[in-house]
Amino acid sequence: MASFSVYASIKFLSLCAMICGVSGLGANWGTQASHPLPPETVVNLLRDNGFQKAKLFDADYGTLRALGKSGIEVMVGIPNDMLASLASSMKTAEKWVSQNVSQHIRKNNVNIRCLLQSDIKTLFITVQKMLLSLSLSERYSTFPDWYVAVGNEPFLETYNGSFLRTTFPALRNVQAALIKAGLSNQVKVTVPLNADVYESASGVPSGGDFRADIHDLMLAIVKFLSDNGGPFTVNIYPFISLYIDSNFPVEYAFFDGNSSPINDGGATYYNMFDANHDTLVRALQKNGYGNLPIIIGEIGWPTDGDRNANNEYARRFNQGFMSHISGGKGTPMRPGPIDAYLFSLIDEDAKSVDPGNFERHWGIFTYDGRPKYQLNLGTTNSGSLVPARSVHYLQKKWCVMKPSARLDDPQVAPSVSYACGLADCTSLGYGTSCGNLDARGNISYAFNSYYQKNNQLDTACKFPNLSMITKADPSVGSCIFQITMEPYYGGAERRIGSLRIMVMQK
Repeated sequence: MASFSVYASIKFLSLCAMICGVSGLGANWGTQASHPLPPETVVNLLRDNGFQKAKLFDADYGTLRALGKSGIEVMVGIPNDMLASLASSMKTAEKWVSQNVSQHIRKNNVNIRCLLQSDIKTLFITVQKMLLSLSLSERYSTFPDWYVAVGNEPFLETYNGSFLRTTFPALRNVQAALIKAGLSNQVKVTVPLNADVYESASGVPSGGDFRADIHDLMLAIVKFLSDNGGPFTVNIYPFISLYIDSNFPVEYAFFDGNSSPINDGGATYYNMFDANHDTLVRALQKNGYGNLPIIIGEIGWPTDGDRNANNEYARRFNQGFMSHISGGKGTPMRPGPIDAYLFSLIDEDAKSVDPGNFERHWGIFTYDGRPKYQLNLGTTNSGSLVPARSVHYLQKKWCVMKPSARLDDPQVAPSVSYACGLADCTSLGYGTSCGNLDARGNISYAFNSYYQKNNQLDTACKFPNLSMITKADPSVGSCIFQITMEPYYGGAERRIGSLRIMVMQK
């Protein structure tokens, strides 16, 4: 009877979790933007679109305060450049947890995951009493209120081992700090990893194992996560495979079933996501951790900056993914619901473009919270994305190339280089949204990008004998010449616009 009660209790809590949306849809909220939306506006955007989880890349105070009392589950991030200090100092880890986790949970009520309806509250209390026969770790590990993401893809091969020695010690110290703060049952640690940490020698999921050069380190981290109730967080990007390999089968990146399937010992894979996911599942199984929870930390498709980055492909991929996971079917090796965070919520025009120009265009919303395309997340009454509310813009004016200016003017090249170096010209180029502009259009786009980033200051449209301010919208077709939003000054640490103004000889 006791074992039945425990079983029933667990089933009841699982039902409560489903009712309250604990495993609901998540979104990555990045803030590397010259003109970020106010955090309160973004929180409303998340709620209006039914997002129940937010994954952050830092621990910005204003962002976490805005999430307070929102009911949105938070995964707060620790940047890679902090790993060394956290790894070398327990006091640093304790201070970070105190300032960025404890304070917000206890003072700002960040992430109260769901409120039980009054008619089941008494039953819930009864069930809680039944759970006393379980250990603390069993009782709480399935229902954490927060996650702390220690680093972000620290083992990328392109980092050349920069974080190999600091990631695991930082992870241990943060966990120890959470235990000391009395939060280890409510807050779970994880390390968001790129899918390149595992591989398959046979080319099919059943051959999956961790990368040979980090195999022992990965096993140590996986064991630590398992011992402490943390999930394995992985970022899976079919777009990147298409970007780096021109021979990659395009249809295999999507979920339409139009590609040639891969057979793996009787299991059939119709898309790259399932195959990639199950390569990880097999790697975990092979090393004795087949039941470790998996979170998809990032998945999405960019809309600009590359010939394969466009609204139609992004809509097709994201809608296909939502339909793929909506039924809770899972993958051949891991049936059941998939826990995922879309990448990303909003475009970020200040991100590094080292990986590619597409890096600034992952959002399902534009920089100002406008939906880019029709996408049904299954969370809104309209079946469509809901735009951000109360967004305020600067005047409708643009900086463009003067009609009288000559294309062969020797100041053109350095002016365009200067403007693009300090603003965002990633929508220019072959196959992009502004790829069909003529030479004058390209120059005007660069000038306007710099002008808008500098909050339409007159001095930001003083390219020598080349530029002028106009109130006639120069947008052409799919190429939108943006008007920037009013600057947000709420976060003391935020950088608003580009403060550098060009000084060139006329």
